[in-house]
Amino acid sequence: MAQPPIPLTNLTLLQRGKSQSTWFLLRRLFRGYLRSHISGFVTATLFMALTASMTGAAAQIIAPITDQLGKPHSEMHMLMLGAAVMMIFFLRGVGGYFHTIIMNRIGQRIVTDVQQQMYRHLMTSDLAFFHANSSGQLISRLTNDVNVMRQAVGECMTSTLKGGLTLIFLVGVMFYQNWHLALGAFAVFPVSAYFVMRVGKRMRKLSASMQTENGNYSSLLNQTFQGIRHVKAYGMEGLEDSRVHDVTEKVFRLNVKSFHVSALMNPMAEILSGLAIATVFTYCDWQVAQGTLTTGGVYSFVMAFILAYDPMKRTSKVNAQFQAGLAAAERVFALLDVEPTIVDKPVAKSLDVTDYSVRLDDVVFRYADGTEALHHLSIEVPHGKTVAIVGPSGAGKSTIINLIPRFYDVQEGRIMIGGVDVRDITLASLRSKIALVSQETALFDDTVRANIAYGKPDATFDEIETAAVAAFADTFIRGLPQGYDTIVGEHGVKLSGGQRQRIAIARAMLRNAPILLLDEATSALDNESERAVQAALKRLQQGRTTIVVAHRLSTIVDADQIVVLERGSVVEQGAHTELLARRGVYARLYGLQAELH
Repeated sequence: MAQPPIPLTNLTLLQRGKSQSTWFLLRRLFRGYLRSHISGFVTATLFMALTASMTGAAAQIIAPITDQLGKPHSEMHMLMLGAAVMMIFFLRGVGGYFHTIIMNRIGQRIVTDVQQQMYRHLMTSDLAFFHANSSGQLISRLTNDVNVMRQAVGECMTSTLKGGLTLIFLVGVMFYQNWHLALGAFAVFPVSAYFVMRVGKRMRKLSASMQTENGNYSSLLNQTFQGIRHVKAYGMEGLEDSRVHDVTEKVFRLNVKSFHVSALMNPMAEILSGLAIATVFTYCDWQVAQGTLTTGGVYSFVMAFILAYDPMKRTSKVNAQFQAGLAAAERVFALLDVEPTIVDKPVAKSLDVTDYSVRLDDVVFRYADGTEALHHLSIEVPHGKTVAIVGPSGAGKSTIINLIPRFYDVQEGRIMIGGVDVRDITLASLRSKIALVSQETALFDDTVRANIAYGKPDATFDEIETAAVAAFADTFIRGLPQGYDTIVGEHGVKLSGGQRQRIAIARAMLRNAPILLLDEATSALDNESERAVQAALKRLQQGRTTIVVAHRLSTIVDADQIVVLERGSVVEQGAHTELLARRGVYARLYGLQAELH
Protein backbone atom coordinates (compact mmCIF):
# COMPACT_ATOMS: atom_id res chain seq x y z
CA MET A 1 0.00 0.00 0.00
CA ALA A 2 1.35 3.41 -0.86
CA GLN A 3 2.01 5.70 2.04
CA PRO A 4 -0.04 8.90 1.94
CA PRO A 5 1.48 12.26 2.83
CA ILE A 6 2.68 12.80 6.35
CA PRO A 7 1.42 15.83 8.32
CA LEU A 8 4.21 18.20 9.35
CA THR A 9 3.33 17.86 13.05
CA ASN A 10 4.50 14.23 13.08
CA LEU A 11 7.73 14.52 11.12
CA THR A 12 10.56 14.98 13.55
CA LEU A 13 9.78 13.44 16.92
CA LEU A 14 13.13 11.65 17.15
CA GLN A 15 15.20 14.54 15.84
CA ARG A 16 13.70 17.36 17.88
CA GLY A 17 13.60 17.54 21.61
CA LYS A 18 13.81 20.46 23.98
CA SER A 19 16.00 19.61 26.95
CA GLN A 20 14.01 19.60 30.17
CA SER A 21 15.31 20.49 33.61
CA THR A 22 16.13 17.87 36.20
CA TRP A 23 13.48 19.20 38.58
CA PHE A 24 10.83 19.18 35.85
CA LEU A 25 11.57 15.53 35.03
CA LEU A 26 11.63 14.49 38.68
CA ARG A 27 8.39 16.36 39.37
CA ARG A 28 6.74 14.65 36.42
CA LEU A 29 7.92 11.23 37.56
CA PHE A 30 6.61 11.90 41.05
CA ARG A 31 3.24 13.31 40.01
CA GLY A 32 2.61 10.79 37.28
CA TYR A 33 3.90 7.61 38.85
CA LEU A 34 5.33 7.79 42.38
CA ARG A 35 2.34 9.53 43.97
CA SER A 36 0.20 6.37 43.77
CA HIS A 37 2.91 4.46 45.70
CA ILE A 38 3.35 7.08 48.42
CA SER A 39 2.38 4.75 51.31
CA GLY A 40 4.95 2.15 50.24
CA PHE A 41 7.52 4.91 49.71
CA VAL A 42 6.95 6.27 53.23
CA THR A 43 7.24 2.75 54.69
CA ALA A 44 10.50 2.15 52.82
CA THR A 45 11.80 5.52 53.99
CA LEU A 46 11.09 4.59 57.61
CA PHE A 47 13.07 1.37 57.18
CA MET A 48 15.87 3.39 55.55
CA ALA A 49 15.84 5.77 58.50
CA LEU A 50 16.10 2.76 60.81
CA THR A 51 19.09 1.43 58.86
CA ALA A 52 20.74 4.87 58.77
CA SER A 53 20.19 5.52 62.47
CA MET A 54 21.67 2.13 63.35
CA THR A 55 24.72 2.95 61.21
CA GLY A 56 25.13 6.16 63.22
CA ALA A 57 24.61 4.21 66.45
CA ALA A 58 27.31 1.73 65.39
CA ALA A 59 29.78 4.61 65.00
CA GLN A 60 28.71 6.21 68.29
CA ILE A 61 28.97 3.05 70.40
CA ILE A 62 32.63 2.67 69.45
CA ALA A 63 33.51 5.48 71.88
CA PRO A 64 32.34 3.84 75.17
CA ILE A 65 33.68 0.45 74.08
CA THR A 66 37.14 1.84 73.21
CA ASP A 67 37.32 3.96 76.35
CA GLN A 68 36.66 0.85 78.51
CA LEU A 69 39.43 -1.22 76.93
CA GLY A 70 42.28 -1.84 79.39
CA LYS A 71 40.39 -0.19 82.25
CA PRO A 72 38.60 -1.77 85.21
CA HIS A 73 34.93 -2.41 84.40
CA SER A 74 32.13 -4.80 85.28
CA GLU A 75 31.45 -7.78 83.06
CA MET A 76 27.77 -6.86 83.00
CA HIS A 77 28.62 -3.46 81.54
CA MET A 78 30.59 -5.02 78.68
CA LEU A 79 27.89 -7.65 78.12
CA MET A 80 25.34 -4.86 77.79
CA LEU A 81 27.55 -3.03 75.31
CA GLY A 82 28.00 -6.28 73.34
CA ALA A 83 24.24 -6.89 73.33
CA ALA A 84 23.71 -3.33 72.16
CA VAL A 85 26.14 -3.89 69.27
CA MET A 86 24.29 -7.07 68.28
CA MET A 87 20.92 -5.30 68.39
CA ILE A 88 22.26 -2.39 66.33
CA PHE A 89 23.48 -4.68 63.57
CA PHE A 90 20.33 -6.83 63.72
CA LEU A 91 18.07 -3.79 63.27
CA ARG A 92 20.40 -2.46 60.57
CA GLY A 93 20.06 -5.74 58.65
CA VAL A 94 16.27 -5.91 59.06
CA GLY A 95 15.83 -2.30 57.93
CA GLY A 96 18.15 -2.83 54.96
CA TYR A 97 16.26 -5.93 53.82
CA PHE A 98 12.78 -4.42 53.94
CA HIS A 99 13.62 -1.04 52.42
CA THR A 100 15.48 -2.76 49.56
CA ILE A 101 12.53 -5.04 48.80
CA ILE A 102 9.92 -2.27 48.98
CA MET A 103 11.89 0.32 47.01
CA ASN A 104 12.83 -2.18 44.33
CA ARG A 105 9.19 -3.15 43.88
CA ILE A 106 8.13 0.50 43.66
CA GLY A 107 10.88 1.28 41.15
CA GLN A 108 10.05 -1.71 38.96
CA ARG A 109 6.33 -0.90 39.14
CA ILE A 110 6.92 2.70 38.07
CA VAL A 111 9.02 1.72 35.07
CA THR A 112 6.57 -1.03 34.06
CA ASP A 113 3.74 1.52 34.23
CA VAL A 114 5.77 3.84 32.00
CA GLN A 115 6.38 1.03 29.52
CA GLN A 116 2.70 0.10 29.40
CA GLN A 117 1.66 3.73 29.04
CA MET A 118 4.10 4.19 26.16
CA TYR A 119 2.67 1.22 24.30
CA ARG A 120 -0.92 2.32 24.88
CA HIS A 121 0.03 5.79 23.66
CA LEU A 122 1.66 4.39 20.54
CA MET A 123 -1.46 2.37 19.76
CA THR A 124 -3.50 5.59 19.78
CA SER A 125 -0.99 7.49 17.63
CA ASP A 126 -1.74 8.43 14.05
CA LEU A 127 -0.62 6.27 11.16
CA ALA A 128 1.49 9.23 10.03
CA PHE A 129 3.46 8.98 13.27
CA PHE A 130 4.60 5.45 12.38
CA HIS A 131 5.42 6.48 8.83
CA ALA A 132 7.54 9.35 10.16
CA ASN A 133 9.46 7.36 12.79
CA SER A 134 11.28 4.10 12.18
CA SER A 135 10.12 1.03 14.05
CA GLY A 136 13.68 0.47 15.30
CA GLN A 137 13.74 3.87 17.02
CA LEU A 138 10.35 3.27 18.62
CA ILE A 139 11.37 -0.20 19.78
CA SER A 140 14.54 1.31 21.23
CA ARG A 141 12.48 3.74 23.31
CA LEU A 142 10.28 0.93 24.57
CA THR A 143 13.23 -1.30 25.45
CA ASN A 144 16.63 0.43 25.73
CA ASP A 145 15.38 3.72 27.16
CA VAL A 146 12.98 2.04 29.55
CA ASN A 147 15.67 -0.37 30.74
CA VAL A 148 18.00 2.57 31.45
CA MET A 149 15.15 4.15 33.41
CA ARG A 150 14.56 0.84 35.20
CA GLN A 151 18.17 0.63 36.38
CA ALA A 152 18.30 4.30 37.31
CA VAL A 153 15.01 4.37 39.20
CA GLY A 154 15.67 1.11 41.06
CA GLU A 155 19.24 1.97 42.02
CA CYS A 156 18.95 5.70 42.52
CA MET A 157 15.78 5.70 44.57
CA THR A 158 17.36 3.22 46.98
CA SER A 159 20.99 4.35 47.05
CA THR A 160 20.38 8.09 47.02
CA LEU A 161 17.75 8.18 49.75
CA LYS A 162 19.47 5.58 51.90
CA GLY A 163 22.87 7.26 51.43
CA GLY A 164 21.40 10.66 52.27
CA LEU A 165 19.79 9.44 55.49
CA THR A 166 22.93 7.56 56.49
CA LEU A 167 25.03 10.67 55.93
CA ILE A 168 22.66 12.72 58.10
CA PHE A 169 23.02 10.36 61.06
CA LEU A 170 26.77 9.89 60.65
CA VAL A 171 27.36 13.61 60.30
CA GLY A 172 25.28 14.03 63.43
CA VAL A 173 27.61 11.65 65.27
CA MET A 174 30.65 13.51 63.99
CA PHE A 175 29.32 16.90 65.07
CA TYR A 176 28.31 15.43 68.44
CA GLN A 177 31.84 14.16 68.99
CA ASN A 178 33.61 17.37 67.85
CA TRP A 179 31.93 20.02 65.74
CA HIS A 180 35.22 21.81 64.96
CA LEU A 181 36.67 18.60 63.57
CA ALA A 182 33.48 17.86 61.62
CA LEU A 183 33.58 21.25 59.93
CA GLY A 184 37.17 20.67 58.86
CA ALA A 185 36.38 17.20 57.55
CA PHE A 186 33.47 18.42 55.46
CA ALA A 187 35.21 21.42 53.99
CA VAL A 188 35.84 19.33 50.87
CA PHE A 189 32.10 18.73 50.31
CA PRO A 190 31.36 21.88 48.24
CA VAL A 191 34.26 21.05 45.89
CA SER A 192 33.04 17.46 45.55
CA ALA A 193 29.43 18.55 44.96
CA TYR A 194 30.49 20.99 42.25
CA PHE A 195 32.54 18.31 40.50
CA VAL A 196 29.68 15.79 40.70
CA MET A 197 27.31 18.35 39.15
CA ARG A 198 29.65 19.10 36.24
CA VAL A 199 30.31 15.44 35.51
CA GLY A 200 26.58 14.71 35.78
CA LYS A 201 25.70 17.22 33.07
CA ARG A 202 28.31 15.72 30.77
CA MET A 203 27.03 12.20 31.47
CA ARG A 204 23.47 13.19 30.63
CA LYS A 205 24.49 14.47 27.19
CA LEU A 206 26.59 11.40 26.48
CA SER A 207 23.80 9.09 27.61
CA ALA A 208 21.29 10.81 25.32
CA SER A 209 23.70 10.34 22.40
CA MET A 210 24.23 6.68 23.28
CA GLN A 211 20.49 6.02 23.42
CA THR A 212 20.01 7.70 20.03
CA GLU A 213 22.74 5.55 18.48
CA ASN A 214 21.27 2.43 20.10
CA GLY A 215 17.98 3.38 18.43
CA ASN A 216 19.78 3.70 15.09
CA TYR A 217 21.33 0.28 15.66
CA SER A 218 17.92 -1.29 16.42
CA SER A 219 16.44 0.39 13.34
CA LEU A 220 19.25 -0.86 11.12
CA LEU A 221 18.94 -4.44 12.41
CA ASN A 222 15.18 -4.36 11.95
CA GLN A 223 15.48 -3.18 8.34
CA THR A 224 18.22 -5.69 7.52
CA PHE A 225 16.42 -8.71 8.96
CA GLN A 226 13.13 -7.76 7.29
CA GLY A 227 14.86 -7.31 3.94
CA ILE A 228 17.29 -10.24 4.28
CA ARG A 229 16.00 -11.84 1.08
CA HIS A 230 16.94 -8.76 -0.95
CA VAL A 231 20.22 -8.34 0.94
CA LYS A 232 21.28 -11.81 -0.19
CA ALA A 233 19.78 -11.50 -3.66
CA TYR A 234 21.82 -8.38 -4.40
CA GLY A 235 24.93 -9.59 -2.58
CA MET A 236 24.83 -6.69 -0.14
CA GLU A 237 26.03 -8.60 2.94
CA GLY A 238 29.27 -6.63 2.89
CA LEU A 239 27.46 -3.28 2.72
CA GLU A 240 25.15 -4.18 5.59
CA ASP A 241 28.12 -5.43 7.61
CA SER A 242 29.83 -2.09 7.00
CA ARG A 243 26.75 -0.14 8.10
CA VAL A 244 26.44 -2.16 11.31
CA HIS A 245 30.17 -1.77 11.89
CA ASP A 246 29.89 2.03 11.67
CA VAL A 247 26.95 2.23 14.07
CA THR A 248 28.43 -0.15 16.62
CA GLU A 249 31.73 1.75 16.49
CA LYS A 250 29.85 4.95 17.35
CA VAL A 251 28.18 3.16 20.27
CA PHE A 252 31.59 1.83 21.34
CA ARG A 253 33.21 5.27 21.28
CA LEU A 254 30.33 6.84 23.20
CA ASN A 255 30.45 4.06 25.82
CA VAL A 256 34.20 4.48 26.26
CA LYS A 257 33.84 8.25 26.54
CA SER A 258 31.02 7.79 29.05
CA PHE A 259 33.18 5.43 31.11
CA HIS A 260 36.08 7.91 31.06
CA VAL A 261 33.83 10.70 32.31
CA SER A 262 32.23 8.61 35.07
CA ALA A 263 35.64 7.19 36.06
CA LEU A 264 36.79 10.73 36.91
CA MET A 265 34.59 10.55 39.98
CA ASN A 266 36.71 7.87 41.63
CA PRO A 267 40.13 9.62 41.70
CA MET A 268 38.51 12.91 42.66
CA ALA A 269 36.64 11.24 45.52
CA GLU A 270 39.83 9.50 46.65
CA ILE A 271 41.89 12.70 46.57
CA LEU A 272 39.31 14.72 48.46
CA SER A 273 38.75 11.93 50.98
CA GLY A 274 42.50 11.52 51.52
CA LEU A 275 42.77 15.24 52.20
CA ALA A 276 39.91 15.08 54.66
CA ILE A 277 41.31 12.01 56.47
CA ALA A 278 44.77 13.59 56.76
CA THR A 279 43.14 16.68 58.25
CA VAL A 280 41.11 14.57 60.67
CA PHE A 281 44.08 12.57 61.98
CA THR A 282 46.29 15.63 62.36
CA TYR A 283 43.64 17.52 64.27
CA CYS A 284 42.71 14.43 66.37
CA ASP A 285 46.32 13.95 67.44
CA TRP A 286 46.45 17.55 68.62
CA GLN A 287 43.10 17.28 70.43
CA VAL A 288 44.12 14.09 72.27
CA ALA A 289 47.42 15.69 73.28
CA GLN A 290 45.47 18.65 74.65
CA GLY A 291 43.16 16.31 76.56
CA THR A 292 40.00 17.68 74.94
CA LEU A 293 39.25 14.45 73.04
CA THR A 294 39.45 10.86 74.30
CA THR A 295 40.82 7.95 72.31
CA GLY A 296 37.29 6.51 72.14
CA GLY A 297 36.02 9.79 70.77
CA VAL A 298 38.70 9.68 68.07
CA TYR A 299 37.78 6.12 67.09
CA SER A 300 34.07 7.01 67.07
CA PHE A 301 34.68 10.08 64.91
CA VAL A 302 36.96 8.21 62.49
CA MET A 303 34.51 5.31 62.30
CA ALA A 304 31.68 7.74 61.47
CA PHE A 305 33.81 9.42 58.82
CA ILE A 306 34.83 6.11 57.22
CA LEU A 307 31.23 4.90 57.22
CA ALA A 308 30.14 8.24 55.72
CA TYR A 309 32.78 7.93 52.99
CA ASP A 310 31.05 4.92 51.44
CA PRO A 311 27.64 6.58 50.78
CA MET A 312 29.43 9.73 49.59
CA LYS A 313 31.46 7.73 47.09
CA ARG A 314 28.44 5.65 46.04
CA THR A 315 26.34 8.78 45.55
CA SER A 316 28.89 10.17 43.09
CA LYS A 317 28.81 6.92 41.13
CA VAL A 318 25.02 6.70 41.23
CA ASN A 319 24.84 10.23 39.85
CA ALA A 320 26.16 9.02 36.49
CA GLN A 321 23.45 6.37 36.35
CA PHE A 322 20.92 8.92 37.55
CA GLN A 323 21.81 11.30 34.70
CA ALA A 324 21.51 8.46 32.17
CA GLY A 325 18.07 7.72 33.59
CA LEU A 326 17.07 11.38 33.21
CA ALA A 327 18.20 11.38 29.57
CA ALA A 328 16.11 8.24 28.97
CA ALA A 329 13.13 9.76 30.79
CA GLU A 330 13.40 12.88 28.62
CA ARG A 331 13.19 10.76 25.46
CA VAL A 332 10.33 8.70 26.86
CA PHE A 333 8.32 11.79 27.83
CA ALA A 334 9.00 13.32 24.40
CA LEU A 335 7.23 10.32 22.88
CA LEU A 336 4.35 10.50 25.37
CA ASP A 337 3.89 14.21 24.64
CA VAL A 338 3.16 13.67 20.94
CA GLU A 339 -0.62 13.92 20.75
CA PRO A 340 -2.58 12.20 17.97
CA THR A 341 -4.39 14.48 15.54
CA ILE A 342 -6.98 11.88 14.49
CA VAL A 343 -9.25 11.76 17.54
CA ASP A 344 -12.94 11.56 18.37
CA LYS A 345 -14.89 14.77 18.61
CA PRO A 346 -16.38 15.39 22.07
CA VAL A 347 -19.84 14.91 20.52
CA ALA A 348 -18.91 11.94 18.29
CA LYS A 349 -21.52 9.17 18.17
CA SER A 350 -21.45 5.50 17.28
CA LEU A 351 -22.16 4.64 13.66
CA ASP A 352 -25.77 3.41 13.66
CA VAL A 353 -27.09 3.24 10.11
CA THR A 354 -28.65 0.64 7.84
CA ASP A 355 -27.37 2.27 4.66
CA TYR A 356 -23.63 1.73 4.33
CA SER A 357 -23.14 3.75 1.19
CA VAL A 358 -19.85 5.66 1.02
CA ARG A 359 -19.59 9.12 -0.46
CA LEU A 360 -16.54 11.33 -1.00
CA ASP A 361 -17.89 14.85 -1.40
CA ASP A 362 -15.56 17.49 -2.91
CA VAL A 363 -12.58 16.01 -1.03
CA VAL A 364 -9.21 17.78 -0.96
CA PHE A 365 -6.16 16.17 0.59
CA ARG A 366 -2.70 17.75 0.55
CA TYR A 367 0.81 16.48 1.02
CA ALA A 368 3.02 17.94 3.74
CA ASP A 369 4.63 20.24 1.17
CA GLY A 370 1.21 21.57 0.09
CA THR A 371 0.88 19.50 -3.10
CA GLU A 372 -2.64 18.14 -3.56
CA ALA A 373 -3.05 14.37 -3.59
CA LEU A 374 -6.82 14.62 -4.15
CA HIS A 375 -8.32 17.62 -5.94
CA HIS A 376 -12.03 18.29 -5.19
CA LEU A 377 -12.80 14.60 -5.61
CA SER A 378 -16.37 13.28 -5.50
CA ILE A 379 -17.20 9.56 -5.65
CA GLU A 380 -20.42 7.74 -4.73
CA VAL A 381 -20.38 4.06 -3.69
CA PRO A 382 -23.98 2.82 -3.24
CA HIS A 383 -24.86 0.41 -0.45
CA GLY A 384 -23.95 -3.17 -1.34
CA LYS A 385 -22.27 -2.22 -4.64
CA THR A 386 -18.66 -2.52 -5.81
CA VAL A 387 -16.75 0.48 -7.12
CA ALA A 388 -13.24 0.01 -8.51
CA ILE A 389 -10.69 2.83 -8.52
CA VAL A 390 -7.97 2.67 -11.16
CA GLY A 391 -5.31 4.97 -12.51
CA PRO A 392 -1.55 5.42 -12.77
CA SER A 393 0.78 5.42 -9.75
CA GLY A 394 0.44 8.58 -7.69
CA ALA A 395 -3.14 9.23 -8.83
CA GLY A 396 -4.43 9.07 -5.23
CA LYS A 397 -5.99 5.59 -5.18
CA SER A 398 -4.53 4.35 -1.89
CA THR A 399 -5.02 7.77 -0.33
CA ILE A 400 -8.79 7.25 -0.69
CA ILE A 401 -8.51 3.87 1.05
CA ASN A 402 -6.69 5.52 3.97
CA LEU A 403 -9.17 8.39 4.30
CA ILE A 404 -12.31 6.26 4.71
CA PRO A 405 -11.30 4.65 8.06
CA ARG A 406 -9.74 7.99 9.10
CA PHE A 407 -6.13 6.93 9.09
CA TYR A 408 -5.86 10.52 7.82
CA ASP A 409 -8.37 13.36 7.69
CA VAL A 410 -9.33 15.43 4.66
CA GLN A 411 -8.40 19.11 4.57
CA GLU A 412 -11.55 20.06 2.65
CA GLY A 413 -14.80 18.33 1.78
CA ARG A 414 -16.42 15.36 3.51
CA ILE A 415 -16.40 11.59 3.57
CA MET A 416 -19.78 10.17 4.56
CA ILE A 417 -21.12 6.74 5.42
CA GLY A 418 -24.88 6.48 5.21
CA GLY A 419 -25.01 10.26 5.01
CA VAL A 420 -22.98 10.74 8.24
CA ASP A 421 -19.61 12.52 8.18
CA VAL A 422 -16.94 10.07 9.37
CA ARG A 423 -15.50 12.84 11.60
CA ASP A 424 -18.76 12.82 13.57
CA ILE A 425 -18.41 9.09 14.26
CA THR A 426 -16.28 7.49 16.98
CA LEU A 427 -13.17 5.86 15.55
CA ALA A 428 -13.96 2.55 17.23
CA SER A 429 -17.45 2.25 15.75
CA LEU A 430 -16.29 3.50 12.33
CA ARG A 431 -13.48 0.98 12.02
CA SER A 432 -15.63 -1.84 13.39
CA LYS A 433 -17.74 -1.51 10.23
CA ILE A 434 -14.75 -1.75 7.88
CA ALA A 435 -12.65 -4.71 6.75
CA LEU A 436 -9.37 -4.08 4.92
CA VAL A 437 -7.48 -6.47 2.66
CA SER A 438 -4.34 -5.03 1.11
CA GLN A 439 -1.40 -6.13 -0.97
CA GLU A 440 0.70 -6.21 2.21
CA THR A 441 -0.88 -8.97 4.26
CA ALA A 442 -0.33 -8.29 7.96
CA LEU A 443 0.18 -11.77 9.41
CA PHE A 444 1.69 -12.18 12.86
CA ASP A 445 4.12 -14.79 14.14
CA ASP A 446 1.29 -16.85 15.58
CA THR A 447 -1.00 -19.71 14.59
CA VAL A 448 -3.23 -19.70 11.53
CA ARG A 449 -6.20 -19.81 13.90
CA ALA A 450 -5.05 -16.67 15.77
CA ASN A 451 -4.33 -14.78 12.55
CA ILE A 452 -7.80 -15.44 11.15
CA ALA A 453 -9.41 -14.47 14.46
CA TYR A 454 -7.30 -11.31 14.81
CA GLY A 455 -10.23 -8.98 14.13
CA LYS A 456 -12.55 -11.05 16.34
CA PRO A 457 -10.50 -12.66 19.13
CA ASP A 458 -13.55 -14.22 20.81
CA ALA A 459 -14.51 -16.18 17.69
CA THR A 460 -15.19 -19.91 18.07
CA PHE A 461 -13.30 -22.49 16.06
CA ASP A 462 -16.43 -23.21 14.02
CA GLU A 463 -16.63 -19.55 13.03
CA ILE A 464 -12.93 -19.51 12.11
CA GLU A 465 -13.30 -22.69 10.05
CA THR A 466 -16.39 -21.35 8.26
CA ALA A 467 -14.51 -18.18 7.33
CA ALA A 468 -11.54 -20.23 6.07
CA VAL A 469 -13.82 -22.42 3.94
CA ALA A 470 -15.48 -19.33 2.45
CA ALA A 471 -12.02 -17.92 1.65
CA PHE A 472 -10.97 -21.19 -0.07
CA ALA A 473 -8.26 -21.53 2.59
CA ASP A 474 -9.45 -24.53 4.61
CA THR A 475 -7.94 -27.15 2.28
CA PHE A 476 -4.38 -25.83 2.33
CA ILE A 477 -4.61 -25.02 6.07
CA ARG A 478 -5.45 -28.65 6.87
CA GLY A 479 -2.42 -29.69 4.81
CA LEU A 480 -0.07 -27.69 7.06
CA PRO A 481 1.97 -29.61 9.70
CA GLN A 482 -0.29 -28.62 12.62
CA GLY A 483 -3.31 -27.49 10.64
CA TYR A 484 -4.95 -24.44 12.17
CA ASP A 485 -2.37 -24.48 14.98
CA THR A 486 0.59 -24.06 12.61
CA ILE A 487 2.81 -21.07 13.38
CA VAL A 488 3.01 -19.01 10.18
CA GLY A 489 6.25 -17.17 11.04
CA GLU A 490 6.99 -13.44 11.01
CA HIS A 491 4.86 -11.73 8.33
CA GLY A 492 3.60 -15.22 7.36
CA VAL A 493 6.98 -16.14 5.89
CA LYS A 494 6.19 -19.89 6.02
CA LEU A 495 3.26 -19.45 3.63
CA SER A 496 3.04 -18.59 -0.06
CA GLY A 497 1.70 -15.23 -1.21
CA GLY A 498 -1.65 -16.73 -2.23
CA GLN A 499 -1.99 -18.55 1.08
CA ARG A 500 -1.25 -15.38 3.05
CA GLN A 501 -3.88 -13.47 1.07
CA ARG A 502 -6.54 -16.12 1.61
CA ILE A 503 -5.90 -16.06 5.37
CA ALA A 504 -6.27 -12.27 5.23
CA ILE A 505 -9.55 -12.71 3.34
CA ALA A 506 -10.74 -15.27 5.91
CA ARG A 507 -9.98 -12.69 8.60
CA ALA A 508 -12.11 -10.13 6.76
CA MET A 509 -14.92 -12.66 6.32
CA LEU A 510 -14.89 -13.49 10.02
CA ARG A 511 -15.08 -9.79 10.85
CA ASN A 512 -18.21 -9.62 8.68
CA ALA A 513 -18.05 -5.84 8.28
CA PRO A 514 -20.54 -4.13 5.92
CA ILE A 515 -17.80 -2.06 4.20
CA LEU A 516 -14.90 -3.75 2.43
CA LEU A 517 -11.72 -2.03 1.28
CA LEU A 518 -9.48 -3.93 -1.15
CA ASP A 519 -6.17 -2.24 -1.86
CA GLU A 520 -4.42 -4.06 -4.72
CA ALA A 521 -5.12 -7.34 -2.96
CA THR A 522 -4.01 -9.50 -5.91
CA SER A 523 -1.31 -7.40 -7.59
CA ALA A 524 1.61 -9.40 -6.15
CA LEU A 525 0.22 -12.87 -6.95
CA ASP A 526 0.90 -15.31 -9.75
CA ASN A 527 -1.96 -16.26 -12.09
CA GLU A 528 -2.89 -19.48 -10.29
CA SER A 529 -2.88 -17.84 -6.85
CA GLU A 530 -4.76 -14.85 -8.27
CA ARG A 531 -7.60 -17.06 -9.53
CA ALA A 532 -8.01 -18.67 -6.09
CA VAL A 533 -7.87 -15.33 -4.31
CA GLN A 534 -10.26 -13.69 -6.79
CA ALA A 535 -12.80 -16.43 -6.14
CA ALA A 536 -12.49 -15.82 -2.41
CA LEU A 537 -12.77 -12.05 -2.89
CA LYS A 538 -15.95 -12.37 -4.97
CA ARG A 539 -17.53 -14.39 -2.20
CA LEU A 540 -16.34 -11.80 0.35
CA GLN A 541 -17.80 -8.90 -1.64
CA GLN A 542 -21.34 -10.30 -1.73
CA GLY A 543 -23.77 -7.93 0.00
CA ARG A 544 -21.01 -5.52 1.06
CA THR A 545 -20.21 -1.97 0.05
CA THR A 546 -16.85 -2.54 -1.62
CA ILE A 547 -14.14 -0.17 -2.81
CA VAL A 548 -11.44 -1.86 -4.86
CA VAL A 549 -8.11 -0.30 -5.76
CA ALA A 550 -6.77 -2.40 -8.60
CA HIS A 551 -3.62 -2.48 -10.66
CA ARG A 552 -4.70 -5.43 -12.80
CA LEU A 553 -7.73 -4.16 -14.67
CA SER A 554 -8.80 -7.69 -15.58
CA THR A 555 -9.77 -8.27 -11.94
CA ILE A 556 -12.36 -5.47 -11.81
CA VAL A 557 -14.29 -5.89 -15.08
CA ASP A 558 -17.35 -7.06 -13.10
CA ALA A 559 -17.39 -3.99 -10.81
CA ASP A 560 -20.68 -2.07 -10.74
CA GLN A 561 -18.72 1.08 -11.54
CA ILE A 562 -15.12 1.93 -12.36
CA VAL A 563 -13.63 5.30 -11.44
CA VAL A 564 -10.50 6.42 -13.32
CA LEU A 565 -8.20 8.86 -11.51
CA GLU A 566 -5.42 11.07 -12.78
CA ARG A 567 -3.52 13.46 -10.48
CA GLY A 568 -6.16 13.22 -7.77
CA SER A 569 -9.15 13.97 -10.00
CA VAL A 570 -11.83 11.80 -11.63
CA VAL A 571 -11.34 11.75 -15.40
CA GLU A 572 -13.74 8.91 -16.25
CA GLN A 573 -16.30 6.71 -14.56
CA GLY A 574 -18.74 4.06 -15.67
CA ALA A 575 -19.06 0.31 -16.22
CA HIS A 576 -16.30 -1.68 -17.94
CA THR A 577 -18.06 -1.90 -21.30
CA GLU A 578 -19.01 1.79 -21.21
CA LEU A 579 -15.45 2.89 -20.59
CA LEU A 580 -14.07 0.67 -23.33
CA ALA A 581 -16.59 2.11 -25.76
CA ARG A 582 -15.46 5.67 -24.93
CA ARG A 583 -11.90 4.78 -25.97
CA GLY A 584 -10.51 7.14 -23.34
CA VAL A 585 -7.97 6.74 -20.55
CA TYR A 586 -9.42 3.46 -19.24
CA ALA A 587 -9.53 1.89 -22.69
CA ARG A 588 -5.90 2.87 -23.25
CA LEU A 589 -4.78 1.40 -19.89
CA TYR A 590 -6.78 -1.78 -20.47
CA GLY A 591 -5.34 -2.18 -23.96
CA LEU A 592 -1.77 -1.77 -22.69
CA GLN A 593 -2.28 -4.47 -20.05
CA ALA A 594 -3.92 -6.79 -22.56
CA GLU A 595 -0.89 -6.46 -24.84
CA LEU A 596 1.46 -7.29 -21.97
CA HIS A 597 -0.46 -10.45 -21.18
